Amino acid sequence: MLKTMKHQYKKYILLLPALVLSVSCTKLDLKPTDTLSPDNVYRNISDINKGLIGAYAAADYDMSSLSVTVSDEATFPTENIVGNSDAFRWLYTASNGSVTSFYYTCYIGIDRANRALAGLDALKLSGADLTLGNQYRAELLAIKSYFHLEALRAYAASYQNGALGVPYMKTFSISYPARDNFEAVVAQVKVDLLAAKALMPAGLTDKSRITAPAIAAIQARLALYEKNWADAIRYATEVINSAPLANKAQFPGIWTDANDNEVIWKLKRVGTTNSRLGDFFYRQTGGIVLYAPAQKLINTFDKVNDIRYAAYIKFDPSRTGFKSQYLVNKYIGGTSTAPGLTDIKLFRTAEMYLIRAEAEAESTGDAAGDLNTLRAARINGYTNASFADKAALIDAIYTERFKELAFEGHRFFDLKRRNMPVQRLAADAANASGAVLLVPEQAQYAFPIPAQEMQINKNTVQNPNY
Repeated sequence: MLKTMKHQYKKYILLLPALVLSVSCTKLDLKPTDTLSPDNVYRNISDINKGLIGAYAAADYDMSSLSVTVSDEATFPTENIVGNSDAFRWLYTASNGSVTSFYYTCYIGIDRANRALAGLDALKLSGADLTLGNQYRAELLAIKSYFHLEALRAYAASYQNGALGVPYMKTFSISYPARDNFEAVVAQVKVDLLAAKALMPAGLTDKSRITAPAIAAIQARLALYEKNWADAIRYATEVINSAPLANKAQFPGIWTDANDNEVIWKLKRVGTTNSRLGDFFYRQTGGIVLYAPAQKLINTFDKVNDIRYAAYIKFDPSRTGFKSQYLVNKYIGGTSTAPGLTDIKLFRTAEMYLIRAEAEAESTGDAAGDLNTLRAARINGYTNASFADKAALIDAIYTERFKELAFEGHRFFDLKRRNMPVQRLAADAANASGAVLLVPEQAQYAFPIPAQEMQINKNTVQNPNY
């Protein structure tokens, strides 16, 4: 009897760990109630819109600030003791977040778009939800394409076939992708934009979202970098026909949000004290100027007749000593309750005129006509100009891009498109530790792939000379 009881006792001892293990496993299998599983995030069409808004949220002014910092359109005043001097002085490496964080900004946006697209694929939609789903799919494909294009502009080794581009992420996945060549990224962006365009309803006119004209604008910018002049002309013309240039009375109001004439796509900014673009990038609370307009840029304007000058640049003679008397006026905002809180303009009709002018100059079109049209809209008493040859016309178009698109994130990439050096005036490089000339042979002529990416992703490679 005792022997039998001992035997049964041993059986209970042996069964106890198994029972505990079984209970523990059951508890571990319980799904948390305070979070959503990735499989259950996109349950309906409203959830898709939330995912889409998350993708939009990844876009910000850092799309433009990189180009401003490292080009010849801004200077680093002595009063700036907190700003990004390494980027301005071309001392950046793969470990400098000032130039590498944008890489992750782009891929965060791409990842969010891909996740929402996967969620949309899993839904069975009909009726009004299907119609809305098609619009959201168009927006997601387009914003994914936009982020890929922006990453390509910043991190491609150069803008030509065979050059190292960036990974094109077709779907959401945890992976270690190699870098696609420049032309492969361009080709895939084109495919996604065409798909987006076919789905985009013509009735969508909210400029804080991607619309049909915005897709055409992305296509035109992409074609410019691809040097596909026919597409650049075609898509730029689509945008120009849909949104005329602002007239002289309207133009200054674009930068205070009094109106959005000729704005194709903008990032809406709301609030009173947060996300203030003027304070965030060009100046700090307390009036410290972080970046000021370069004298090289100032010198290009007719200060009396060009309406862009006062809209973009402010001269304040009361600022003395080490303080910069020139300030960036563009994006400074228009209300006392929210200074610097201005919608970020990602695409404008003016850019399309300049894209078409350059494409026409490269393909024997009426480039001077587009250039003169834009100038006449901006300069009082303007008389149409003529140009001796193609080289003179291209130079004039580049000067006009320098002026018209100042502080909008194009100058550095424009120079890179033509394999031209960044050449600063000595006065603009006073605090640049000798950073006056950046030539294409230097490493910093292309931004580096982040060091962390290089450490984790063994399938990627760095840009030349880093």
